[in-house]
Amino acid sequence: MAMGVVGWAWAVAVLSAAPGGPTVVSPLVKVRPDATPKGAAQARLSVARGECEATQVVLPRGVTRVTMKPLALKGPGAPLTVDAWREAYLDVKTPSNGQGKTGPWPDALVPLSAPGNPQHPTVVYVEVCVPLKQAAGTYTGSLSAAADGKDLPAVPFTVEVQPFEIPATSSLPNSFGISLYSIAKGHGIAADSAEAKALLRAYGKALLEHRVSAHGMGMDPPPVKFQDGRAVLDWTAYDAELGPFLDGSLLPSGARFTTTDVRDNKKASTDAEKTAYYRAFQQHFADKGWPTQLFFYAKDEPKPEDVPLVKAQSQRVRAAGRIPVLVTSPLDPALQGSADILTPTLNCFYPREGPQTCRAVANTATVRTRLPPRAKVWWYQSCNSHGCTGGPPPDAALDRAYSDWASYMVDAPAPLNRAMGVLAFSSGVDGELYFDTVFAYNTKKDVWTDLFEFGGNGDGTLFYPGTPAKLGGSEHQPVLSLRLKHLRDGLEDYEYLRLLTTLGDGDFARAAAKRLARSGHEITRDPAEWEQVRQEVTARLVKRQASEQAKRSGRRTSGGTP
Repeated sequence: MAMGVVGWAWAVAVLSAAPGGPTVVSPLVKVRPDATPKGAAQARLSVARGECEATQVVLPRGVTRVTMKPLALKGPGAPLTVDAWREAYLDVKTPSNGQGKTGPWPDALVPLSAPGNPQHPTVVYVEVCVPLKQAAGTYTGSLSAAADGKDLPAVPFTVEVQPFEIPATSSLPNSFGISLYSIAKGHGIAADSAEAKALLRAYGKALLEHRVSAHGMGMDPPPVKFQDGRAVLDWTAYDAELGPFLDGSLLPSGARFTTTDVRDNKKASTDAEKTAYYRAFQQHFADKGWPTQLFFYAKDEPKPEDVPLVKAQSQRVRAAGRIPVLVTSPLDPALQGSADILTPTLNCFYPREGPQTCRAVANTATVRTRLPPRAKVWWYQSCNSHGCTGGPPPDAALDRAYSDWASYMVDAPAPLNRAMGVLAFSSGVDGELYFDTVFAYNTKKDVWTDLFEFGGNGDGTLFYPGTPAKLGGSEHQPVLSLRLKHLRDGLEDYEYLRLLTTLGDGDFARAAAKRLARSGHEITRDPAEWEQVRQEVTARLVKRQASEQAKRSGRRTSGGTP
């Protein structure tokens, strides 16, 4: 039986899972040792063209090794392949805030071949990515797994490919930090080695596959010489590193970075040299035809004593032409006119009772009235989304002020990891910034056992270093996190709501977003509600898409211009 429109990310089957057999569970549930989530015996996904969706398959406890037969789902188009990882657990010793808990939390997605901890739940994250040109319709197959060599009951798997697509490149500009030098340190290899550069590309590719753009990357600026007031740059290494991310040639989908940063060069010492250098950067992007937005990242979170520096930076960059200056600050009269992309923290957009965690709270529309006409408004998460005090503060009112926000922390509920896309749509912000994705690689900690930074578990770190010592084999690789998957799903939520708006149903899209997140700290944690909203949005999109196609067909039939 064809599914039709069944849901946003997952849908349970009518049949219950057999006792001791695999159980299918929503990806919006973090399976912890002290909880037994309800599930089903079958997996059913609804996926747009250009989208990735996943579910979780919970296997019997006490398993060391999981094997799975390759699965290709058959339907009206080319077979759909399925990817799977085992969820590894981080032992949280200090909760990020009062809503977190100590103990094991699922986060790292390791290869199935990596040995597991039999004391933790056995959970497999199963994902289907649908190409942009995939034929719509129902695709089916059976997922067969074995636990420590013992075959388990097969899990029927159904994917309904919807007759609409979302773009390969995120419609919401974003920029998340990553560094070659951090990656090399986390993996214990030389930063100037070919292995490290290949690993950087693998990390950058992983971000791009999750709709995320990066700043930093190789970090090193192009070499520069100054001749007759002009900056002459050697772009060889820069283009080799970033070109595929900027021109859309890295992935078959043609996805590209939405943004990237100007890399300052210390050899440009005077104001005139700096401006010439920035002008050369801008011209190179124009010559290459790269649509990626280049931006200059000014002094991060400037203090009052940093205001003269930010103003000087802004003046030099603007003298070069059209490179926008990004400033991470709430509305601040002292910085008035310095930012082309003003980027306050998330909690600066939503008023809340109790202790204030932002000195200037204002919604997006209000912020725009204080900026030049062409300026953009971005936002970012900081420790204000979970608490900056190194764990739950003793003051209950302060803990409440730091709780319930959209958050990328390991010990935050999955819907809070995912909510930024929905919030971006309803708030109208122009983009999202995040300071780092591999920050903990710079520390002396074992990233696999301790991600506590800036008062939160996972702040600034969305990857784990997949070393041969940890995973086996002979090659280094980036290990993704559940949080990166939730972040990606949130960006896909944004695309659904944006597409529905472009098809003339913006009121419905805005109402749907509000059902999931009334504000940055009022987010529903009920997976069933997320499922229901996504099901309704999907049905509305299918209907609107069919209506638009009928209109175009009618115009062609009547001899009009399609």
